[in-house]
Amino acid sequence: MLNRDAICSGAYLESFDSLPKDILWTQARIDESLKETMALRPRDHDVWVFAYGSLMWNPISRYDERIIATLHGWHRTFSLRAIAGRGTLERPGRMLSLEPGGSTEGVVLRIPEETLDEEMRILWTREMVTGAYAPTWAPVTFRSGEEGLAVVFVANPLHAHYEADSRPATIAPLIAAACGSFGTNAEYVLKLQHALAECDMEDAYIDELAAELARIGAVSDA
Repeated sequence: MLNRDAICSGAYLESFDSLPKDILWTQARIDESLKETMALRPRDHDVWVFAYGSLMWNPISRYDERIIATLHGWHRTFSLRAIAGRGTLERPGRMLSLEPGGSTEGVVLRIPEETLDEEMRILWTREMVTGAYAPTWAPVTFRSGEEGLAVVFVANPLHAHYEADSRPATIAPLIAAACGSFGTNAEYVLKLQHALAECDMEDAYIDELAAELARIGAVSDA
């Protein structure tokens, strides 16, 4: 289960024991990645995390402010093979990520300074199970027009699970067949589409993928 208790207790990482050992990251390696990223934190800046997928509806890490924002220089793509969570080794699905180019609408979450270490460790443990993401600091524009920087998890094209072809027509059949301990892969797409709609946002790529899933009968309300 993807929740705070599972991450804090260690049960979350244990649920990935079926993954190949050369893919699965240890907690120590996850912690080192966090340390490296936080060492690049802009001086005297709040720590914001850009949420563009499940962090929008299930952030787990506690925050003290949530603002609609636009991330510059990156766009959504299901370019990471999912063999756990919402897929399996036998029937891999696709995991959402970001690739260079364009822009992405989402929300930014401000992590309180007084609990920063704890909350960021929870976030890193959740996102960096296999190191498929490359955490980075990227420019965002808040709803007010103010500009800032936020931590964002983008695709690592050198990772073994990276898939270059993430076109909706290619990935819809894979997503339609994939299911894991967190639910179906198709459900994730619909949850994302709904989360965007709740913020009065839309993403043409996500809409196209949801429509393709509906066309092949994977979902009924896309």
